[in-house]
Amino acid sequence: MGSMVLKNIKKNYDGVEVLHDINIDIKEGEFVVLIGESGCGKSTLLRMICGLEDISSGELILNGKLANEISPQKRDMSMVFQSYALYPHMNVYENIAYGLKILKVPKEKINKKVQEAAKLLNIDKYLDRLPKNLSGGQRQRVSMGRAIVRKPNFFLFDEPLSNLDAKLRVVMRNEIKSLQKRLKTTTVYVTHDQIEAMTMADKVVLMDKGYAVQIGAPEELYDKPNSIFTATFLGSPNISLINGTIKIENNKVKFHSKDGINFPINHIDSLEEGQEVILGIRPRDFHSSENKEDFSVKINVHEYTGAENVIYGQIGENEVNLAFSRKEKFNKDEDLYVNYEVDKTHLFDAKTEKIIR
Repeated sequence: MGSMVLKNIKKNYDGVEVLHDINIDIKEGEFVVLIGESGCGKSTLLRMICGLEDISSGELILNGKLANEISPQKRDMSMVFQSYALYPHMNVYENIAYGLKILKVPKEKINKKVQEAAKLLNIDKYLDRLPKNLSGGQRQRVSMGRAIVRKPNFFLFDEPLSNLDAKLRVVMRNEIKSLQKRLKTTTVYVTHDQIEAMTMADKVVLMDKGYAVQIGAPEELYDKPNSIFTATFLGSPNISLINGTIKIENNKVKFHSKDGINFPINHIDSLEEGQEVILGIRPRDFHSSENKEDFSVKINVHEYTGAENVIYGQIGENEVNLAFSRKEKFNKDEDLYVNYEVDKTHLFDAKTEKIIR
């Protein structure tokens, strides 16, 4: 296993800085996911880790040693690409064995390692097949087999599931996580898919425009976002955001939306009279109610997903997204009244869009 530390990592292209002071501490055996929109710098950062891109400034420390100048071949990393990167003229066995042959590993040892990896990945029946005769999932398993057969200190994955259909992505997602747990190999995984990040990661690094905007466990980013960007990036349906102003009456803090509706909020000492803020409420923190004194929701769109009723609607002029469990009482043909869990709400500064603690 391996540990990895990124200290003040920067990347410049022709004098333009595209990665800014990235600091990440990755422990041995940890599964870390880099997530963000296209162009945020996550794949560039991965390429810098494996040595395919130079580090403009900062330090990459592998197992306690500075690794900026270590060649890619000597960083003891295996990479799995989005495109599989298999040799079309080689069969499965030859593709998996190729890296070991380059390293001049004895044939008997190669055969043992390939057979073990193929069995682990459930592709031992396909060792004689060419890549063109494999499904997308099987090709990705071959790519993973080539990575694990060397037993490296680090696995690097660059959007490995984006070419697969939705059902197969779920299967492969579970297989990768299960495999990583068994092998206990330190893993850095790049994706733009929030479900992959939330279900696979021990630690999530959310990136935006070359910055690591928040780092933490998946539940930490979801339950305690430090900004509107984090709050809206994670979670589906999207968090409801309501613009309003703080009113203080008799030492009680109240939130008034732009259209004059009062929404209950937690008391925060730092709030000031007239301060413009944005209230965030997660869809699953709303609950249907039989009390007509609660909030009335105008339903614009209703979606039944099997497990949930998802509603896109309005409270007054404020757009809200709600998600009710199928067990929760709800009739789309009747007036809908809701309340929400005040303790789970988030309050953001309207100017900075940062969380108010």
